[in-house]
Amino acid sequence: MARVRLALTATAVLALGLAACGSPSSSDKDTKGGDTGKINTAVQGIDRNAKGPAPEVAGAHKGGTITVYSQSTPNTLDPTNIYYTDSNEIAKLLFRTPTQYAIRDGKPVLVPDLTDLGTTSADGLTWTFKLQPNIKYADGTPVAIDDLAYSVKRSFAHDVYDSGPTYQLTYFKDGDTYKGPYKSGDTYAGVETQGTDTLIIHLAKKFPDLPYYLTFPAFTPIPKAKDTKQDYQNNPMTTGPYMFDSFTPGSELKLKRNTNWDPNTDASRHAYPDAWDFKWGQDDVKTQQQVLNSSGPDASAINYGNIDASLVQQVLGGKQTQLVQGQSPCNIVWQLDSRKIPLEVRKAIATAWPYDDEWKAAGVNPYTAERSSTVLPPSIPGYQKYTPLPGLSGSGNGDAAAAKAQLQAAGKLGFEVSWYYDNTKPVPQQVSQVRADALTKAGFKVKAIGVSTADLRSKTADYGAPVNLGQAPRGWCSDWPTGFSWFPVLFQTHSITDGNSWGMLSDKALDAEIDAAAALPSDQATSKWTALDPEVMGKYIAIPFYYDKMAVVQGTNVGTTVGDATMGLPSFQDMYLKS
Repeated sequence: MARVRLALTATAVLALGLAACGSPSSSDKDTKGGDTGKINTAVQGIDRNAKGPAPEVAGAHKGGTITVYSQSTPNTLDPTNIYYTDSNEIAKLLFRTPTQYAIRDGKPVLVPDLTDLGTTSADGLTWTFKLQPNIKYADGTPVAIDDLAYSVKRSFAHDVYDSGPTYQLTYFKDGDTYKGPYKSGDTYAGVETQGTDTLIIHLAKKFPDLPYYLTFPAFTPIPKAKDTKQDYQNNPMTTGPYMFDSFTPGSELKLKRNTNWDPNTDASRHAYPDAWDFKWGQDDVKTQQQVLNSSGPDASAINYGNIDASLVQQVLGGKQTQLVQGQSPCNIVWQLDSRKIPLEVRKAIATAWPYDDEWKAAGVNPYTAERSSTVLPPSIPGYQKYTPLPGLSGSGNGDAAAAKAQLQAAGKLGFEVSWYYDNTKPVPQQVSQVRADALTKAGFKVKAIGVSTADLRSKTADYGAPVNLGQAPRGWCSDWPTGFSWFPVLFQTHSITDGNSWGMLSDKALDAEIDAAAALPSDQATSKWTALDPEVMGKYIAIPFYYDKMAVVQGTNVGTTVGDATMGLPSFQDMYLKS
């Protein structure tokens, strides 16, 4: 499952009716000057030999406090329970993990962190990781290999940490029966330690992307004796360059330097600011304007929500240097239920689709999004901008006459299409009407069902509901930058029962193709994901909408900021102040 982006454009979220993908969302994105930030193809990034210290950021120096604003509030700072993108990015300042991403030339590169990138057995079912020596917690106590093993066990306590990632339940040995240390005790066959520096993970089935998965905060070391369960998030043991100074849940988090962090052991992080002040729950438009005005402390501030559309012209009118843009791991779509809509009818829907009018009605713009035509977004290795399939270009306003001819040829003129939309807000109402008008003109019978915001998520998540378009997820945000976080999750038969299907495909041949690619080492699988992309799009199970992009505003005293494409947020670990 994937985290839902915390930085989808606010208007687009309204238009979609819910935050697309598998975690939370809110905000907007932009670009430098008049350039709309065309997205380029991603490349595989792995550096097994990376060592600390991380290369210095050009022009950076130490000192000062960076203030970070956001209207959205992290739901937890317990590392085991972190899954949302904002708390993941904040966690990189606090929690070191077995592996991590370094941002190089704007691209994420997987590098060793507390351990190496691991070695695997011949059958791919056992992974061995070596812990670096002399790593300490913020209180000066040493990190033990048993602490890493305990964090793995703790991640299975999903009854307590119900928001955290869950791949271990499927891929780790006995993951379907072990319930974590509180219920099942410390004896767990899926993890063991040897000596003082060796962590061994046993799998139920091959998981070539395990080193990517171990970047999640859930796998930061936790001493069993310090585990206070639900209270742990209030004062967790930190290993990164910063530690808690003060914490008011839902409102503010202040960080100070962790003097026991050793940059010589860390290949990805920097610690330029003396302190951080995260302020949540404040209106994004208000704080973004404060940041643009850059009066007093706001000159050293950033808002990590995408820029509100009302402020774009102000930025383009002379404040372009305060705009930070980057890629995102998200692709937003409108899906078609293959169980209920025949292929030829799905093709006719694509032929009729009013992309341009939809784009306008949703309030999407090229500063915060790029038109989509593929499964994988450009931030994911394996993405290739191939010639779009007919009707799936993401642009134009469709061809009603051609679509009607397709329906007539299939004997399906008057075919009923139906979907849920939020009838309490103007934007989703407008978008739904644009779609309804275009499809009616093309010879479809349209049944758009208005529901409240509160009911929309449960309605769209019900795959047995009496609709055939627009069920959840209405997009996806990958958990790490490979196709493994897309195709096996969204397009296999099990995806339907998992509640994470695009198009509700149940295709044994496709299942086998995806399984074969998923069993390959990550670098070898990339070309397979590339080949699968047009094959899946050719099944016409999703109408492409846009690739989300990052566009946030920062104060005039903040140095050059880069984006973290794994989260679609600013890379906090590389930020600095000019003075």
